[in-house]
Amino acid sequence: MTTRVIEVDPGRFDRWMAGFAERHGPYDAAEETTPGGVVVSARAADGSTVVATPFAHEPLGVILVRRGGYAVGLASASAFTASKVGTRHVQSRTAAGGWSQQRFARRRGKQADELVDAVVGHARRVLLGDDESPATGADGIPHGLVVGGDRTLVREVLDAGALRALSGLPLRELYDLPDPKRDVLEQALRRGRAVRIELTETTPGGVS
Repeated sequence: MTTRVIEVDPGRFDRWMAGFAERHGPYDAAEETTPGGVVVSARAADGSTVVATPFAHEPLGVILVRRGGYAVGLASASAFTASKVGTRHVQSRTAAGGWSQQRFARRRGKQADELVDAVVGHARRVLLGDDESPATGADGIPHGLVVGGDRTLVREVLDAGALRALSGLPLRELYDLPDPKRDVLEQALRRGRAVRIELTETTPGGVS
Protein backbone atom coordinates (compact mmCIF):
# COMPACT_ATOMS: atom_id res chain seq x y z
CA MET A 1 0.00 0.00 0.00
CA THR A 2 1.41 3.40 -1.00
CA THR A 3 0.27 6.97 -0.29
CA ARG A 4 1.08 10.05 -2.33
CA VAL A 5 -0.26 13.57 -2.78
CA ILE A 6 -1.47 14.76 -6.18
CA GLU A 7 -2.59 18.27 -7.18
CA VAL A 8 -5.36 18.42 -9.76
CA ASP A 9 -6.94 21.43 -11.43
CA PRO A 10 -10.53 21.83 -10.16
CA GLY A 11 -11.85 21.56 -13.71
CA ARG A 12 -10.21 18.13 -14.11
CA PHE A 13 -11.32 16.66 -10.79
CA ASP A 14 -14.42 14.79 -12.04
CA ARG A 15 -12.38 13.25 -14.85
CA TRP A 16 -9.66 12.30 -12.37
CA MET A 17 -12.22 10.52 -10.18
CA ALA A 18 -13.55 8.68 -13.24
CA GLY A 19 -10.03 7.42 -13.90
CA PHE A 20 -9.71 6.38 -10.25
CA ALA A 21 -12.88 4.28 -10.64
CA GLU A 22 -11.63 2.70 -13.87
CA ARG A 23 -8.41 1.57 -12.20
CA HIS A 24 -9.64 0.63 -8.73
CA GLY A 25 -13.31 -0.22 -9.22
CA PRO A 26 -16.54 1.42 -8.08
CA TYR A 27 -16.22 3.59 -5.00
CA ASP A 28 -18.31 4.89 -2.12
CA ALA A 29 -17.88 8.59 -1.42
CA ALA A 30 -18.75 11.05 1.31
CA GLU A 31 -18.70 14.84 1.09
CA GLU A 32 -18.07 17.51 3.73
CA THR A 33 -18.66 21.18 3.02
CA THR A 34 -15.90 23.45 4.35
CA PRO A 35 -15.06 27.15 3.84
CA GLY A 36 -12.55 26.07 1.17
CA GLY A 37 -15.01 23.91 -0.77
CA VAL A 38 -16.32 20.36 -0.67
CA VAL A 39 -13.90 17.76 0.72
CA VAL A 40 -14.47 14.37 -0.93
CA SER A 41 -13.51 11.09 0.75
CA ALA A 42 -13.82 7.90 -1.29
CA ARG A 43 -13.02 4.19 -0.91
CA ALA A 44 -12.84 1.98 -4.00
CA ALA A 45 -13.67 -1.69 -4.37
CA ASP A 46 -10.03 -2.76 -3.98
CA GLY A 47 -9.54 -0.74 -0.77
CA SER A 48 -7.77 2.22 -2.37
CA THR A 49 -8.82 5.58 -0.88
CA VAL A 50 -8.96 9.24 -1.82
CA VAL A 51 -9.23 12.35 0.31
CA ALA A 52 -9.61 15.38 -1.98
CA THR A 53 -9.30 18.83 -0.39
CA PRO A 54 -10.00 21.99 -2.42
CA PHE A 55 -8.73 25.50 -1.67
CA ALA A 56 -11.48 27.54 -3.28
CA HIS A 57 -11.00 30.95 -1.66
CA GLU A 58 -11.74 34.05 -3.75
CA PRO A 59 -9.95 36.36 -4.10
CA LEU A 60 -6.72 34.48 -3.44
CA GLY A 61 -3.49 36.13 -2.31
CA VAL A 62 0.00 34.78 -3.04
CA ILE A 63 3.18 35.66 -1.12
CA LEU A 64 6.50 34.04 -2.09
CA VAL A 65 9.78 35.00 -0.42
CA ARG A 66 13.31 33.65 -0.76
CA ARG A 67 16.66 35.26 -0.06
CA GLY A 68 17.07 36.10 -3.74
CA GLY A 69 13.70 37.69 -4.35
CA TYR A 70 9.96 37.83 -3.84
CA ALA A 71 6.59 37.70 -5.60
CA VAL A 72 3.22 38.96 -4.40
CA GLY A 73 -0.08 38.66 -6.23
CA LEU A 74 -3.84 39.00 -5.87
CA ALA A 75 -5.87 36.66 -8.08
CA SER A 76 -9.48 36.20 -9.00
CA ALA A 77 -10.23 32.75 -10.43
CA SER A 78 -7.22 31.82 -12.56
CA ALA A 79 -5.82 35.30 -13.28
CA PHE A 80 -3.89 37.88 -11.33
CA THR A 81 -5.54 41.27 -10.95
CA ALA A 82 -2.42 42.78 -9.34
CA SER A 83 1.12 41.52 -8.75
CA LYS A 84 4.70 42.50 -8.01
CA VAL A 85 7.85 40.43 -8.64
CA GLY A 86 11.34 41.58 -7.71
CA THR A 87 14.84 40.63 -6.61
CA ARG A 88 16.75 41.64 -3.49
CA HIS A 89 20.16 40.26 -2.58
CA VAL A 90 20.71 38.49 0.74
CA GLN A 91 24.08 36.79 1.22
CA SER A 92 23.82 33.07 1.88
CA ARG A 93 27.39 31.82 2.23
CA THR A 94 29.18 31.86 5.55
CA ALA A 95 32.44 33.74 5.96
CA ALA A 96 35.54 33.09 8.04
CA GLY A 97 35.32 33.08 11.84
CA GLY A 98 36.01 35.84 14.36
CA TRP A 99 35.28 39.50 13.69
CA SER A 100 34.70 38.89 9.98
CA GLN A 101 32.07 36.28 10.80
CA GLN A 102 30.23 38.68 13.14
CA ARG A 103 30.32 41.50 10.60
CA PHE A 104 29.07 39.13 7.90
CA ALA A 105 26.20 37.95 10.13
CA ARG A 106 25.15 41.55 10.88
CA ARG A 107 25.20 42.48 7.20
CA ARG A 108 23.25 39.36 6.24
CA GLY A 109 20.69 40.03 8.98
CA LYS A 110 20.26 43.61 7.80
CA GLN A 111 19.72 42.45 4.21
CA ALA A 112 17.11 39.91 5.34
CA ASP A 113 15.29 42.59 7.37
CA GLU A 114 15.26 44.89 4.35
CA LEU A 115 13.86 42.08 2.21
CA VAL A 116 11.06 41.41 4.69
CA ASP A 117 10.24 45.13 4.91
CA ALA A 118 10.10 45.40 1.13
CA VAL A 119 7.78 42.38 0.80
CA VAL A 120 5.51 43.68 3.57
CA GLY A 121 5.20 46.98 1.69
CA HIS A 122 4.38 45.32 -1.60
CA ALA A 123 1.92 42.91 0.05
CA ARG A 124 0.15 45.79 1.77
CA ARG A 125 -0.22 47.63 -1.54
CA VAL A 126 -1.14 44.62 -3.72
CA LEU A 127 -3.30 42.65 -1.28
CA LEU A 128 -4.79 45.35 0.93
CA GLY A 129 -4.86 48.37 -1.34
CA ASP A 130 -2.44 50.17 1.00
CA ASP A 131 -5.20 50.44 3.64
CA GLU A 132 -3.82 49.92 7.14
CA SER A 133 -7.06 48.41 8.46
CA PRO A 134 -9.36 47.18 5.69
CA ALA A 135 -12.59 45.49 6.65
CA THR A 136 -12.30 41.73 6.96
CA GLY A 137 -13.86 40.10 3.91
CA ALA A 138 -14.02 43.37 1.98
CA ASP A 139 -14.09 43.19 -1.81
CA GLY A 140 -10.58 42.73 -3.15
CA ILE A 141 -9.17 41.53 0.18
CA PRO A 142 -7.97 37.93 -0.12
CA HIS A 143 -10.02 35.25 1.59
CA GLY A 144 -7.12 32.78 1.47
CA LEU A 145 -3.34 32.88 1.07
CA VAL A 146 -0.84 30.76 -0.84
CA VAL A 147 2.65 31.13 0.64
CA GLY A 148 6.01 29.67 -0.31
CA GLY A 149 9.76 30.06 -0.37
CA ASP A 150 11.73 30.44 2.86
CA ARG A 151 9.55 29.40 5.79
CA THR A 152 11.18 31.79 8.28
CA LEU A 153 10.98 34.80 5.96
CA VAL A 154 7.35 34.05 5.10
CA ARG A 155 6.47 33.93 8.79
CA GLU A 156 8.22 37.25 9.42
CA VAL A 157 6.23 38.84 6.59
CA LEU A 158 2.91 37.48 7.85
CA ASP A 159 3.67 38.57 11.42
CA ALA A 160 4.16 42.21 10.38
CA GLY A 161 1.68 44.60 11.95
CA ALA A 162 0.98 46.23 8.58
CA LEU A 163 -0.50 42.93 7.38
CA ARG A 164 -2.64 42.19 10.42
CA ALA A 165 -5.74 42.11 8.19
CA LEU A 166 -4.37 38.87 6.70
CA SER A 167 -3.97 37.21 10.10
CA GLY A 168 -5.92 33.98 10.45
CA LEU A 169 -6.65 33.51 6.75
CA PRO A 170 -6.59 29.92 5.46
CA LEU A 171 -3.11 29.03 4.19
CA ARG A 172 -1.86 26.70 1.49
CA GLU A 173 1.90 26.28 1.96
CA LEU A 174 4.22 25.51 -0.98
CA TYR A 175 7.72 25.59 0.45
CA ASP A 176 9.12 23.44 -2.35
CA LEU A 177 8.83 26.26 -4.92
CA PRO A 178 12.06 27.66 -6.46
CA ASP A 179 13.20 31.31 -6.41
CA PRO A 180 10.24 33.61 -7.09
CA LYS A 181 9.95 34.66 -10.74
CA ARG A 182 6.89 35.53 -12.79
CA ASP A 183 6.47 31.93 -13.98
CA VAL A 184 6.87 30.67 -10.40
CA LEU A 185 4.15 33.09 -9.27
CA GLU A 186 1.86 31.66 -11.95
CA GLN A 187 2.79 28.13 -10.85
CA ALA A 188 1.98 29.00 -7.24
CA LEU A 189 -1.48 30.20 -8.28
CA ARG A 190 -2.19 27.00 -10.21
CA ARG A 191 -1.05 24.84 -7.31
CA GLY A 192 -2.82 27.04 -4.81
CA ARG A 193 -6.15 26.62 -6.59
CA ALA A 194 -5.67 22.90 -7.17
CA VAL A 195 -7.59 20.14 -5.44
CA ARG A 196 -5.03 18.42 -3.22
CA ILE A 197 -5.62 14.68 -3.34
CA GLU A 198 -4.19 12.21 -0.84
CA LEU A 199 -4.26 8.91 -2.71
CA THR A 200 -3.64 5.59 -0.97
CA GLU A 201 -3.45 2.63 -3.34
CA THR A 202 -3.50 -1.07 -2.59
CA THR A 203 -2.09 -1.70 -6.08
CA PRO A 204 0.75 0.29 -7.70
CA GLY A 205 0.56 2.65 -10.65
CA GLY A 206 -2.72 4.46 -10.08
CA VAL A 207 -4.10 7.45 -11.96
CA SER A 208 -2.54 10.89 -11.74
